Amino acid sequence: MNKDVICIYYSRTGKTERVMREIAHGLDCQLVEVHDRVARGGAFGAFRCGLDAMRRRTRAISRVESERPLWEYKLVILGTPVWGGRCSSVIRGLLKRRGYEMADVAYVITHKSEEQYREVFDQMDRYLLKPHVAEVSLRPGSTGYVFWRDQFLKACADFAGAELLPIPEELAAEANREAAASERPKTSENGSEQAAKKTDTERQ
Repeated sequence: MNKDVICIYYSRTGKTERVMREIAHGLDCQLVEVHDRVARGGAFGAFRCGLDAMRRRTRAISRVESERPLWEYKLVILGTPVWGGRCSSVIRGLLKRRGYEMADVAYVITHKSEEQYREVFDQMDRYLLKPHVAEVSLRPGSTGYVFWRDQFLKACADFAGAELLPIPEELAAEANREAAASERPKTSENGSEQAAKKTDTERQ
C-alpha cells in the first residue's frame, strides 16, 4: 500500500464514496470517511445540508483514522459533494480544524448538474497554508467521467511518485448505473411522468 497518499471524504448518499473508492484503489492508498453528528437523511436532511453550506456552518466532525499524522503525507486527497455551490459543511469543518496540518492537498468534488463548480476549489483553499496541487470536478455517469478521473489520478500519482493500479470496471459501472437511475423520470400510478427534480445536495 502507498503510505504517502491518503484519501479522506464525506458522502451523504454514497455517490462521493464510490468515486473516492475508485481513486483510492487506483493509488493503492488508505481511504477514510469523516462525518458529523447531524441527521442529514431524507428531504429535511437535504434542506439542512444546503442551509449549512450557504451559511458556512460547521459542526464537530469524527476523528480522521489515519495511519500517520496528516502532515507526513505527501498528498492528502479530499472528496466532497457540492452543496448549494459550496463544498459540504463536513469537509469545510475538516479544513477549518485541520487544514493547516496538510502539506499538499488535492480536491475531488462531485455533483449532479453540468456546472463544474470551479469556484469551490478556491473556497477550500482559504483553509490551507498554500494552494492545492490537483483538482477534479466529476459528474458520475457523464460521458467524460472516466477520462477526467484518470487524468486526475495521473496528476496525483506523478506528484506523489506513486504507481497507478488499474481500476476494475465494476467500480465505475456501479456508480454510473446509480447515476443513470437517478436521472430517470418517476412515473405516477396513473402513468403520468413526474419530473425528478433534485438538488445536488439530495443526490450526492
